[in-house]
Amino acid sequence: MKKKFGEMSLQELWQLFPIFLVEHNTEWTKWYEEEKNAILATVPSKSIKRINHIGSTAILEIWAKNIVDILLEVNNKSDLDIIKDILINNGWLCMNNTENRITLNKGYTEQGFAKKVFHLHIRITGDNDELFFRDYLNEHEEIAKEYETLKLSLWKKFEHDRDGYTNAKTDFIKKCTDLAKCEYKNRY
Repeated sequence: MKKKFGEMSLQELWQLFPIFLVEHNTEWTKWYEEEKNAILATVPSKSIKRINHIGSTAILEIWAKNIVDILLEVNNKSDLDIIKDILINNGWLCMNNTENRITLNKGYTEQGFAKKVFHLHIRITGDNDELFFRDYLNEHEEIAKEYETLKLSLWKKFEHDRDGYTNAKTDFIKKCTDLAKCEYKNRY
């Protein structure tokens, strides 16, 4: 008998959902648009400030985990909880919930990944460093390729350690995000 998610240790979850990278898939943009439209049809528009495709699947021509990340910016803290409750009632799972950030996912099953997998990052407007990072890499192809090389070098080492994989990329992401904020100033 298979364990339910709530019964699994972090190590068991990392075994079931390993880090794996694939070549850039042009379908990711379509997946994002479809999921964005589904979210917008479900959540009150007055609660949403902005919604964007983020993460490596939003960076042109680099290898990425086959997971589409979406950033949903809301007006205030009360909107965070309203949207979380609506989306959980519509099939999303809560991965993480802090005072000013909520992360939901879709496409994780007790048998492993579904064909389409999404991470939805719900934040208060302005908590959007990922937009700067995405744009910087899309506008600086050589830096995007450096990021791809870093990710590929970390893949097997951290295949069953998501936290280690994320932490090993942090300095590179912060450096690029800081450069982007200088270059783009008030873009967001």
